Amino acid sequence: MSPFIIAIILSAAILHAVWNAIVKTAADRTTTLGLVALGHVIPGLVMVLLLPLPNLQSAPYIAMSTIVHFGYFYLLGRAYQHGDLSVVYPIARGIVPVLVSLWAYLLLGEVLSWAVLAGIGLIAAGIILSNWVALRSGIGKTALLFSLGTGFFISVYSLVDGVGVRISGNTLSYWAWGAFLHLFIAGFIGWRKRDTLARLPMKVWLVGIAGGMVSITAYGLVLYAKNFAPLGAVSALRETSVIFATLIGFIILKEGNWKRRLGAAVLMTIGIIVIGLNA
Repeated sequence: MSPFIIAIILSAAILHAVWNAIVKTAADRTTTLGLVALGHVIPGLVMVLLLPLPNLQSAPYIAMSTIVHFGYFYLLGRAYQHGDLSVVYPIARGIVPVLVSLWAYLLLGEVLSWAVLAGIGLIAAGIILSNWVALRSGIGKTALLFSLGTGFFISVYSLVDGVGVRISGNTLSYWAWGAFLHLFIAGFIGWRKRDTLARLPMKVWLVGIAGGMVSITAYGLVLYAKNFAPLGAVSALRETSVIFATLIGFIILKEGNWKRRLGAAVLMTIGIIVIGLNA
């Protein structure tokens, strides 16, 4: 993997952590998530108009991905209502390789190597360390559950999109339609928050939509990198975003227990890389 491609993937990881920080720091996270979804729709519409249609066989996967993304947005917003960025983000992203490995074992009959099992163990240790106080005293259990649920939905849409992209005939077209159909998420939240949106300052609109464009840009960078590097290596390096989210959490947002949380993020990142390189 060339240094340029590594830089592309790390840039995507940083951008993903940044848009999650935007949602976490928002006064109204539900409204902000709606604006983030709108930030997907705008470039998605442009790409839909310019690119050819994906194969019709991929349409059910695009629809299913949209539904799963709806659940993902909901759980992510609830998780940030109850927990810090440096706790929620590493858990939600960190358990994804574990779950994907589990789906591969249950659905495809793939046998997990000892290296993958070791990676899963590191991620589990990181989750326990990150939430040690919550697990001992009961504080933060709601955030933990919503974080785990968010990770579950990420793993499901990763599986759905993984199959859908393969049969779409055009990765960019599949990605464009997935982004454009965030219109339903943005529309639903917009309808529920219509009174709030009418009074929303222009600055909040711009920050939310910019967060969505940051999100879709991050995914586009990963797609670009996958054309030039092994998919497992790209995915493993991509999940180093948990480190950047933790850094943002304790440096910019002044979240506490930074040594424990950074240590947990490092453990989970090592586990993710081990899984990505050996799965």
